[in-house]
Amino acid sequence: MNVKVENAGPCTRRLEIEVAPEAIRTAIQNAARQVARHVNIPGFRPGKAPVRLVEKQYGEVIREEARRKLVNEQLDKALKQQNLQPVLQPQVEENPLDPEQPFVIKAKVEVVPEFELPEYKGLPAKVEDRRVTDEDVEKALEVLREQKVQYVDVEREVSAGDYVVVNYRGTCEGKPLTDFNPTATGVTEKKDVWMVVEHSHFIPGFTDQLQGAKVGDKRTVKVTFPKDFVIPELAEKEGEYEVEIVGLKERRLPELDDEFAKSLGAENMEDLRRGVREDLTRELEDRRRRMIRSQVVDNLLARFSCELPPTLLEEETKRVVYDIVQENLAKGLPREAVEQQKDQIYAVARNTARDRLKWEFVAQRIADAEKIEISREDINRELFQMSVARRVSPDKLVRDLEENNQFGAVALNILLRKVLDFLEEHARVEIVPPGTLDKQG
Repeated sequence: MNVKVENAGPCTRRLEIEVAPEAIRTAIQNAARQVARHVNIPGFRPGKAPVRLVEKQYGEVIREEARRKLVNEQLDKALKQQNLQPVLQPQVEENPLDPEQPFVIKAKVEVVPEFELPEYKGLPAKVEDRRVTDEDVEKALEVLREQKVQYVDVEREVSAGDYVVVNYRGTCEGKPLTDFNPTATGVTEKKDVWMVVEHSHFIPGFTDQLQGAKVGDKRTVKVTFPKDFVIPELAEKEGEYEVEIVGLKERRLPELDDEFAKSLGAENMEDLRRGVREDLTRELEDRRRRMIRSQVVDNLLARFSCELPPTLLEEETKRVVYDIVQENLAKGLPREAVEQQKDQIYAVARNTARDRLKWEFVAQRIADAEKIEISREDINRELFQMSVARRVSPDKLVRDLEENNQFGAVALNILLRKVLDFLEEHARVEIVPPGTLDKQG
């Protein structure tokens, strides 16, 4: 076997593999025997027909089978001989196999990038010297109180800070607001709408004019639509609303007492404060660890550069673009607005994809150097955690992973975490005063 390798671009090699005649003949003979075992020829028992007769009737099938196996075997040998690690299935040119002619396999393959492994022990990271304070605990307790808030019906006049339930119908220049923009249904007319009595709520000054009213009262509310109003056609115009007060509610927070603590599963307030402090401490440690790991990876990636397989980079970029788009849509950003930002989104996704691939390649090199391996226990633990998170049985999860060919991705994620654990363990962490990193940022 004679192999020629040509550099065809970033992480791309073009191979020409000249196959020896004896290898061609052997491949055809083996393919003929394989086909003979599975064909029926009149006058012979299944699988018992002479190979020469099979070759005569099924020559094209035999040559194609021989070609397929020859390409796979010779290409695999050539890649190992040239110490090339493909990241994707090689692209092989169609070239029919003729036993009377020289056979040359031509293939293009994207390979693992070559780079000098940077120093990865003692990577620097900074974390602030923070502790959970009594003030932090009290703020957390206030959040818990907010989760237990109640809105109680009251019979009195509306005042600032109250919550009112109203029916309203709006006009501008004597016409329904939908005459200015058909999509303005929400600001034109609604029933049983909750509003907080604050100047800026809904339309500036709207709820101010409800103060002093009682349930059952009707008010005419006049407003000036702001310059940046959600319906541009109404911006800076005068509007008028007919409003009916159908409900008045007062916002009440529970007292921080033992009864409140028991409602959250604690014995008393002392027990609740202790539990809150422990939770905050765990959150602080988790945040500290995430910061260290993030800085370690950033500093590692800054220490080397390498080319990346173009197809792999493009595929990863598309995945990141998809994630960004879905995240923006989930936040309520209109699809048209997302489309207007497609160039910026692609640029961000490209950089993210590049860093992800660099991290994967360097992490695998570190794993090889430090003999970091994945055990069966690692995989079983990961599969169990995934099944719990997805609320499916482990058996179904395994079937899904097999069907979608995702076991490799699962193993890679485990390996990346173990490498990151190693880098964190060997990082050079500097403790800095609180607020230092905010100023640097």
